[in-house]
Amino acid sequence: MSDYKINTKCVQGGYTPGNGEPRQIPIIQSTTFKYTTSEDMGKLFDLEASGYFYTRLQNPTNDMVAAKICDMEGGTAAMLTSSGQAANFYAIFNIANCGDHVVASSTIYGGTYNLFHVTMRKMGIDFTFVSPDCTEEELNAAFKPNTKAVFGETIANPALTVLDIEKFAKAAHAHGVPLVVDNTFATPVNCRPIEWGCDIVTHSTTKYMDGHGAGVGGAIVDSGKFDWLAHADKFPGLCTPDDSYHGITYAEKFGQGGAFITKCTAQLMRDFGSIQSPQNAFLLNLGLESLHVRMPRHCENALAVAKYLKSHPKISFVTYPGLEGDKYYELAQKYMPNGTCGVVSFGFKGGRTAAETFMKHLRLAAIETHVADARTCTLHPASATHRQMNDEELVAAGITPDLVRFSCGIEDEADLIADIEQALAQV
Repeated sequence: MSDYKINTKCVQGGYTPGNGEPRQIPIIQSTTFKYTTSEDMGKLFDLEASGYFYTRLQNPTNDMVAAKICDMEGGTAAMLTSSGQAANFYAIFNIANCGDHVVASSTIYGGTYNLFHVTMRKMGIDFTFVSPDCTEEELNAAFKPNTKAVFGETIANPALTVLDIEKFAKAAHAHGVPLVVDNTFATPVNCRPIEWGCDIVTHSTTKYMDGHGAGVGGAIVDSGKFDWLAHADKFPGLCTPDDSYHGITYAEKFGQGGAFITKCTAQLMRDFGSIQSPQNAFLLNLGLESLHVRMPRHCENALAVAKYLKSHPKISFVTYPGLEGDKYYELAQKYMPNGTCGVVSFGFKGGRTAAETFMKHLRLAAIETHVADARTCTLHPASATHRQMNDEELVAAGITPDLVRFSCGIEDEADLIADIEQALAQV
C-alpha cells in the first residue's frame, strides 16, 4: 500500500483478504493460540519465529490495524496499546530508564504532563520541560549527558501550540537521541511527522482515529530511521544482549526498522500488558476507514467557529492554528497545509465564571472529558484534564482559568454557531 495516497490507505491499508476470506478485518477474540508441539511454541518465546501465543503480547486483529496506521504514517513497524497514555509511556520507557533524562515540550496534554512530571519521576526518570517557542539555543541548553529522548505534540491539547518538528528533530539528532511526537490531533491525514524528521510517532487512537467515542486505545509507530547502533552507548536496552530473551540484541537481530517495536512488545507489553482489545481494534479500524472524510469537516467547522468567536465582544482570545493571524498559523501552514484539527480554544472577558456560565447553557455541545469526536463536545481544562496543575504550571502549559476547549464535530456549522450564540447570550 506504500504507493497509494493517504485516503486509500485509510480505507484499505493493513489487510488484504485472500480468495474466500472475510472482506472486513476479522476479530480474533481469543486469549491463546494452539500449537502442535512445544518446540513450535518455544521458537515464538525465543523470538526465532513470528506468530501468536498470547493476546497480552500480540493479536492478529491488532496487528492488522497497527499495520494500517504504520502505513498511514510512513513507518516501518507499529503496535497498538490500551490507551494513548500507555503509548506515550511505552514510547519513552522503551529507551529511558531510571537515572535517565528526557526533554519535553511544556504545552503537552495535562495527563501526559502528569505521567512525566509525577509518575515517571518516581521511576527515576527526570524531565526538563521547554516552551515550544524556545530558541534553538534554549532548546539545546535543556539537554544533559543522560538525555535519551525529546517529546512533543504536533498540536498541543488544549493549548493548540504547533510544534516546530524540524527544529526539535534537529536538536534531538544533534544530541544523538530520537524525537517522539504525539500526532493525535493532526492525524496522519493532516500531518506525517516522520516526513519532517520525527523518529517515533504516538497516537491516542481514542480521538479522531476512532472518531466515535467507541473504544479507548493508543498506537506507536517507528519511522525506522533512527540508527540505534550508532548511539549504542545511549541505548543499551536495544544495543546489548537481553538476558530475558536468551541474549538477543534487538538492534542487531531486527534492524533499524524493527528493533524498537519488537523490544517494546517483547519486554514492555509482556510485563505491563497494556494491550488494546481485539474488539476495540476492530472498532478503531472502522473509524480509520472514514478518517480522511471526517477530518476536513472537523477543520471546516472549527475554522467557522474560530472566525465567529474572534469578533465576539465577550471573548478575550481565540486560539486556532488554522485561523489566519493566529500565533501558529505560519507553522501550521508549513506542517499542515490541508488543515489542522477540529479543536478551538478560547477565553472570556468575564473570566472563569463567564466560562462556566457559557458551558452550562450549551445545548448541542456536550460537556465531556472526551475530545476529537464526530459529536461536538467541550471542556474547561483548568477544572478537569489539567486540574492537577498549579497556576504556574497551567501558564506554562498554555492554560488560563477562563479557557474553554471546544471540539467541533461533523455536524452542520450553522447549528454549532447557533448553539454558541445562544449560550454566549447568557454570559
